[in-house]
Amino acid sequence: MINKKLIEDCKEAINNNFEQIDIDLKLKKWINKTIELIDKGIVRIADKTDNGWFVNEWLKKAIILYFRSQKMKKIEFGPFEYYDKIPIKNGYSNKKVRVVPHAIARYGSYINKNVILMPSYVNIGAYVDSGSMIDTWATIGSCAQIGKNVHISGGVGIGGVLEPIQSSPVIIEDNCFIGSRCIVVEGVRVMEEAVLGAGIVLTNSTKIIDISGDKEIQYKAKIPKRSVVIPGTYKKKFKCGEYSVPCALIIGKRKKSTNKKTSLNQVLRDFNVSV
Repeated sequence: MINKKLIEDCKEAINNNFEQIDIDLKLKKWINKTIELIDKGIVRIADKTDNGWFVNEWLKKAIILYFRSQKMKKIEFGPFEYYDKIPIKNGYSNKKVRVVPHAIARYGSYINKNVILMPSYVNIGAYVDSGSMIDTWATIGSCAQIGKNVHISGGVGIGGVLEPIQSSPVIIEDNCFIGSRCIVVEGVRVMEEAVLGAGIVLTNSTKIIDISGDKEIQYKAKIPKRSVVIPGTYKKKFKCGEYSVPCALIIGKRKKSTNKKTSLNQVLRDFNVSV
């Protein structure tokens, strides 16, 4: 059962005391309870609603307060030694989460059942939903939201947006495939079932251009559902001349009629996308 009163009490304590310079034991108790709620997936940084994604700013405030309230200490696991403020997450076997050495997730991140963590890094506040795979040397930044059955390929960088507090984090929705060495930062949203080819860089200012029809359509900080995307360039004039600037090109859509795995394989054959 979700304790709604506890959540509201935590929210009130965090909002009312966020500007407090000295963190006393009473406030620290509320901070720790809030981080525990995030760690267990009871609350999350962003919730999907009928009107899009809603950012729970008070949870970002709690994470910032948690950093301020924690002291540096030595953390040891077998022969490995760390020196940090934030503990390392544990208890994976209870959720059947496969964690390959040297994967690390910080306490305060949520890793749902049947997730696979190859040697990778998941920061505090991040949410990784069931059935997803975080591949080798991929990083999931603080507060990033990863949906169900998402494949984050090797070397991908999913940025974290902890501050400004009101900013939306990077959101990768259900059943997406993010190709190797992609970079997704600055609150970009990748919508359901999209496929990003290898090496795409998406920032808040990256031009996202749909070239699959007779007339191009441009998007800002959002990859539409089922889009198949490759890296591209466009010409931009500067004072000293004209140069090619990186962009993302939407070249087609995944078909609705096939299941997710078959659809992905078909995408790779139909569009010859490197992943």
